[in-house]
Amino acid sequence: MARTKQQDLQGCSNMEELESITTASPSRRCFDLVGRESVAEEAEEEEDKERKWMNRRRRRKRKKTENGNEAAEVKCNEEDFLRQDPLEGLGWDIMLKILSNLDARSVALSLLVSRGWHRLASSDRLWSSKCEELWLGKAHIPRLSQIRGISKLAAYSLSVMDGKRTRIMRDDLCDHAWEFHFTKLAPEYWRNLDPYWKGTEPLMHRYFHQDGSQTADPGDRVWGGHECCFSVVTSFIADGTIREHYVRINRWPRMSVSRKQDWSWEMSNHLFCYSSVPDAYKKGGTGPVFLFR
Repeated sequence: MARTKQQDLQGCSNMEELESITTASPSRRCFDLVGRESVAEEAEEEEDKERKWMNRRRRRKRKKTENGNEAAEVKCNEEDFLRQDPLEGLGWDIMLKILSNLDARSVALSLLVSRGWHRLASSDRLWSSKCEELWLGKAHIPRLSQIRGISKLAAYSLSVMDGKRTRIMRDDLCDHAWEFHFTKLAPEYWRNLDPYWKGTEPLMHRYFHQDGSQTADPGDRVWGGHECCFSVVTSFIADGTIREHYVRINRWPRMSVSRKQDWSWEMSNHLFCYSSVPDAYKKGGTGPVFLFR
C-alpha cells in the first residue's frame, strides 16, 4: 500500500529525533533522564496527595454517617423512653414519691390509667398523708372515716363528702359540746348574765343527749335547772331536695343550721346561738355512721 507524503515526513522526523538522542552527548542524555524522573516523581506526589485527600474525605463521610446514626439511635431511645410507662421505667418507690407531691385530685385521676397505676395510686402509704393534710385544722373528724379496716383512700373520700354535708343529725348534736351565748337582740338582763358579753368568764356550754334532752354545766345561772328537750326537723320536696331544715329547743324559735369550712356546726336564731366545740382529738370520730346530705 503506498505511503502518503505526510506519513513519510512524520517518519523522517521521528527517525531524526531518535538519531539526535542516540548521538547526543552523555550530559545531554543524563539531563533528559533526570527531567523525566522528576516529572514522574511529581506525578506520583500528586497522585499521593489526591489519594490522601480522598481517604480523608471518606473518613469524614464515614464519621459523619456514624455520628448521624448515633444521633438517630439516641433520638429513637429518647422517644422510646418518653413512650414508656413511667411506672415501669422509674419503679414503684420513685413514682410513689412523685404522686405524694401531687394534690389529691391529680392522684385520684391517676387511678384510671391502668391496673398497675390503680394499685399504686390507691395505696395506704400514699393516702395516709393525704388524710392528715385534709383533717389538719378541722373541728370534727367524721366517724364513718374512722371505721376499722377501711382504706385510706375511702377514708379521704368519705371525709370530703361528709364535710359537704349541711344536714345536721342527732348524732352530731349528741357527739359535740356546744358553746352557747345570747345575741345582741336578746333582752339586756339575759346578756348581763352571759359571760360572752361580760368577757370575764368562760362561755356557757350546752349538751344534747340521745333521749332528746339537753343539759348545761353545774352552776350555770342562765340554765336554772329547768327541763329542756330538742328536736331536729327536716322536710323534703318531691325530688328529694331539702325544703327546710332546723333544730328547735322546747318552744323557743327554730334555729337555722349552717356548716363552716372547718366542718364545725352553728345553730342560731335572733335570740341565741350555738357553736360546736372542736373535738378532732376524739377517738373514733363523730357524727353519723352513714352518709347523709
